[in-house]
Amino acid sequence: MQGSKLTVIAAAVTMLTASPTWAAEVPANVTLAKVQELVRGNGDEVPTLDPSYSSDTSSSRVIADMFEGLVTQSPDGKIIPALATQWEQSEDGKIFTFHLRDDIKWSNGEPIVASDFEYSFKRVVDPKTGAPYAWYYSTAHILNADKINEGKLPLDELGVKALDDKTLQVTLDKPVPYFVKMMVHESTFPVYRPAIEAHGDAWTKPENIVTSSAYKLANWTLNERIVLERNPHYWNNEKTVINQVTYLPIADLTSEYNRFRTGEIHITSSFPLEQYNAIKKQRPDELLTMPSLGTYYYLFNVSKAPFDDPRVRKALAYAIDRDVVTKVILGQGQLPAYGVTPPSVDGFVSPKLSWAKLSQKERTQKAKELLAEAGFDKSNPLSFELVYNTSESHKKLAIVMSSMWSKALGAKVNLANQEWKTFLQKLGQKDFTVARYAWIGDYNEASTFLSYFESAGMNYSRWSSDAYDEAMAKAILSPSNDERNKYYQQAEQVFAEEMPAIPLYHYTRSVLKSTKVGGYSATNAAEARYTRDLYMTQ
Repeated sequence: MQGSKLTVIAAAVTMLTASPTWAAEVPANVTLAKVQELVRGNGDEVPTLDPSYSSDTSSSRVIADMFEGLVTQSPDGKIIPALATQWEQSEDGKIFTFHLRDDIKWSNGEPIVASDFEYSFKRVVDPKTGAPYAWYYSTAHILNADKINEGKLPLDELGVKALDDKTLQVTLDKPVPYFVKMMVHESTFPVYRPAIEAHGDAWTKPENIVTSSAYKLANWTLNERIVLERNPHYWNNEKTVINQVTYLPIADLTSEYNRFRTGEIHITSSFPLEQYNAIKKQRPDELLTMPSLGTYYYLFNVSKAPFDDPRVRKALAYAIDRDVVTKVILGQGQLPAYGVTPPSVDGFVSPKLSWAKLSQKERTQKAKELLAEAGFDKSNPLSFELVYNTSESHKKLAIVMSSMWSKALGAKVNLANQEWKTFLQKLGQKDFTVARYAWIGDYNEASTFLSYFESAGMNYSRWSSDAYDEAMAKAILSPSNDERNKYYQQAEQVFAEEMPAIPLYHYTRSVLKSTKVGGYSATNAAEARYTRDLYMTQ
């Protein structure tokens, strides 16, 4: 507040503009193609193109090409300035002051100002909005975000304020050492208020949408394609190379792979798991296997019996042979997961969990004992439904899981697949018993995985633990990475004791990319691969 001592966190504007690490950098010896148009596979149809409502990877990819926040990621994953050029943090760590660029405009040519951020932040935490990432603002400890979202305080009490057109101040209720990292998530991107007020939910239609990043929406044909074209008002448009990018929603990975082989798609979202070894031999120059910030789960609804009993949850977790899953079924370098946080997370040291140290034979025996203690045996077998979103890879894994549970525990599992939008709705409504799930990190820090399972987190499982919440609360107050790790490890131990979800494996990211696509990072563990950083060669 007034009189606070400020510490400069980012470099000055003059230094930043001299180093264009946020734009497509074309090597001098590369000849660009005359037609700069890119086609990307995108898995499922996107449920939304509204940054305030996005909670899935398919939506996030498209939104990140059209909208931008205060900061963004360079191709190698570093946090760099975007709509803000620099920021300061108060001595007590609770106040961040962001300074916006002079030349930023919406795609309709109107200036982007600090009040746009204030409006957008308040829109996310407003309980009337029902934004799925409202919890994220509470996790970021933006002042009063939790109370406003619970309807206990008015919107004007949120700790965000436009001091003038070019200055945004964000006040936290406690210091968050990784707060700026959190600002890369699309729920923190500004949205254009006049379009929302004029068109309501229809503001994301091509004829209504107003965007802030390198591209704007030209066409959206449901279940067919999304076409984006260059936004000439983007502040860094001169450094953008790709003129048009098309996203194809293809849930069937075999179909997507076939369209890549014919040259229709330049970058896939994934490909059929069983094809990995053949592709590795046949297309080594097009196959990319990269580190990833992601964990694949089976999520329990702990409010529904018998999954309100941690013994049942742990029995199912212990009975899975993760070496078979990662080495035989997947075979793309994925790692067996016994905890929440992937080892690829910057600065994180995994705890030594007791159940991870057991042999699979010992884990299976323990699983049988736990299930028997919970009252399930041959005369009373455990029976439940496992739901997953439509995908051949999810289906194959679900079949393997049901087989392992049947063989080891005599469990009877009914498999049910649902289209992506329906699946997300059921998760949000807690209308499931066991569900396939995955979490892709919103930023590169352990809290992005662990905060999900806090009582105030997104937490579709309905699990709540005072001990877990306490460990996470202490972590955020820790002044050093080593001390934070200690509390993160405590949270992982609590999770392992309660098992509100089954960690199955930690992702690697494998895609097929045409050799004509340049600028695609093969080292960034985060999901983001912005089209603005790419280019097409001859």
